[in-house]
Amino acid sequence: MDTTTCLKSLLLAIQQYRDGRTAQQAAQLQKQVEEVWGLKCEQLLTSGSALTSECVSMLVELTANPHTEPSLKSSIISLLAQLASDNSTRELLHSSYNLTSTLATVIHCYSSTPGEPLVLQCLQVLQKLTYNTRVFQSNSCIHQLLEFLMTSIQSHSDDIILPCLGLMANLCRDNPSVQTHIKSLDNVKPFYRTLINFLAHNSLTVVVFTLSILASLTLNEKVGEKLFDAKNIHQTFQLVFNIIVNGDGTLTRKYAVDLLVDLLRNPKIAEHLTRYQHFSACVTQVLGLLHSKDADSATKVLELVLAMCCVSGLRSQLCDVVFRPAAPKLRAVGRKQGGGLECGLALVQWLTSPVEGAESCSLQVLSLLNKLLEVGHEDNPLEWVSALKCSFKKSFFCKRCILSSCCVHSMLVCAEALLKTLELMSKLRQQVKDMETGFYRMLQDQRIVTPLSLALTSHHREHVQTALALLLEATPLPDFPSMILGESIAAHNAYRHREAELSIKRLAVQEVPPPRVNSSMDTSSSSKTISSLAEKIQSGLELQEQMKDSHVSDIIEVYEQKLAAFASKEGRLQDLLEAKALALSQADRLIAQYRLQRAQAEAEARKLASLLKDAERRREDLQGKLSCQALEVERSKADMGELLQHNSRLQRDSEEHQALKGAYNSLFNETEQLLKELQTAHILLTKQSDSLKKTHDFLHKTHNPSVNKTADLCEEKVQEKDTERRNLEETLDILRKELNKTEQARKDASIKASSLELQKSQLESKLKLREEELNKHSAMIAMIHSLSSGKMKSDVNLSL
Repeated sequence: MDTTTCLKSLLLAIQQYRDGRTAQQAAQLQKQVEEVWGLKCEQLLTSGSALTSECVSMLVELTANPHTEPSLKSSIISLLAQLASDNSTRELLHSSYNLTSTLATVIHCYSSTPGEPLVLQCLQVLQKLTYNTRVFQSNSCIHQLLEFLMTSIQSHSDDIILPCLGLMANLCRDNPSVQTHIKSLDNVKPFYRTLINFLAHNSLTVVVFTLSILASLTLNEKVGEKLFDAKNIHQTFQLVFNIIVNGDGTLTRKYAVDLLVDLLRNPKIAEHLTRYQHFSACVTQVLGLLHSKDADSATKVLELVLAMCCVSGLRSQLCDVVFRPAAPKLRAVGRKQGGGLECGLALVQWLTSPVEGAESCSLQVLSLLNKLLEVGHEDNPLEWVSALKCSFKKSFFCKRCILSSCCVHSMLVCAEALLKTLELMSKLRQQVKDMETGFYRMLQDQRIVTPLSLALTSHHREHVQTALALLLEATPLPDFPSMILGESIAAHNAYRHREAELSIKRLAVQEVPPPRVNSSMDTSSSSKTISSLAEKIQSGLELQEQMKDSHVSDIIEVYEQKLAAFASKEGRLQDLLEAKALALSQADRLIAQYRLQRAQAEAEARKLASLLKDAERRREDLQGKLSCQALEVERSKADMGELLQHNSRLQRDSEEHQALKGAYNSLFNETEQLLKELQTAHILLTKQSDSLKKTHDFLHKTHNPSVNKTADLCEEKVQEKDTERRNLEETLDILRKELNKTEQARKDASIKASSLELQKSQLESKLKLREEELNKHSAMIAMIHSLSSGKMKSDVNLSL
């Protein structure tokens, strides 16, 4: 069963269950959910199908309904967890379908029974859903979820502690609103003590989750200063590096990398890492993970190394690891890793990696190499440079992005890949053969205009600086498309201006509510309080000058402390207000983009539907024409068969005509010969008759008595001769008639032969026309077959 049919059946089952809610309908719906789950369509949610969107919305609604059976909820949550396959689908489920709040509501409904398997399933899905996702705590269900997590973490229930810690780490990371809410709770100190006790846990995953939560909540406070001070920080580094290299899996390695990245944002901790004696050995072993074909692990490793490159004191040490032999290996770790040169070669290999999903790794490697080459490219090993040269000669990822339509995720990512690739080529053009020629050839390619204009109009300072440096290199080139670049920059600026105007109009219409904190003060009341305190302090100072009271200094100190506290609260409120306003503007922008994308998708769907109908109609027309052509071909075949039979009959008639012609010629010759003989005999007889007549006249004159007798005899002879002559003449007439008949037959046969020849020529011309029509028909049939089935059937033979 295909996906569309399964989704239609699922939608029908959902509607039937919502109308009746019987046990049979619930079982049917659960069966349909399991069938869709069995299809394993991870990219189903990003297809933009309206049917998929409606099914997911109704499934989320059923999950939030408290009257839905737990077993059915479990199947639905398993299906939704399967759909959350990557960052885009997780963001879509979180923002568009509100799945995070729905699962938090389910957990709250079963919070009285934490051992419920459905609660554990919801926690695991929420941990997957909220990774690297900002969750705002303004919703009451998020407050209830945070309280449940804190209670469950302090309950010491081993089955539920791990997912609760992972989810808490996700919610707290880079989320000031959640951090502020947790710090304002009454039971935060016992919660801190429980977390500190977890640092001695035998599970590395629990330790990483705990350190991540503590770093998010206490890094800039007194508790965090004690936890991550100079005495403990080196042990923390040792622990985190060991977890990254020898962790329990990819999940633990991800959280360990995120923890170290968060710690490096603190200048004191970053300074401590620059003085960490085992740094080179640890980084060497971390880079050794790049030798595996795991794209997820490689992405996190490169993310960590890029974060280290942002620390000025660590970049030179990283160059020592990547470009030169590494420092001695860390004794505490027993894994065998290669030297620094092998680490550099591993980086280069990820540029041409055939592993699916390794595009982000290639982009990170480009960023890393650009940052490292700013320090250590002058004394790189020749082996590393030659390996990089080979990677440029091969199917280089970002080179394909620039000079073809192969982009990673979007145009912005492709533009960033372009900048980093050209920057790297610019730095290596003197060391790699033919690199300079390729570099200038790319700068003069017209397809560079869009990525370069995106970079020049970007909000990132680094992108703009890199684009300006490349523009400085490209402007003197003869074929650089400067006019097209100017038009593209103007178009991007106009688009940004319109977007800014729309966002300003939306902000002017909407009212931004003030953020909620524990105290009931708002910004205006805080300002009034601070002003009154300042007046009181000023009056207190005047009173001090007048009364010289010894307790005034203590009062002033108290007021200064309160003033500082109120100023801190005011700053925090202002930050929260700005964050809320920014979040609202981003939400409006996302909603507008979503509506625009949905309208575009619906328009495209309607267009595709109309195109499909037109194609179906054309297919039916072509099918009718094809059937007509096939019928015409059959008729032509029948006509050709009849023509061939008629041609064979004409051939036989021609052969008979030739035979009759030969017989007629022989008979005519014989008749001519006989006529000549008869004419000769007639001439002789005529001469004899004349001589006899003369003799008779003479004898009649000389012998009168015997004249009569002789005359009678002569007359008898003459009569006999006349009789013979008449017989000969009759025979001659008969022969002449036969000759005339034969001549007439010959003429008729000749006329018939000429007629047959004319018919034969006409038939041959008609056959040629038929052959041309058949060739046209065969070409049309082949074209129709190629249009309908995509295959050319070249084995159709319609020749005679």
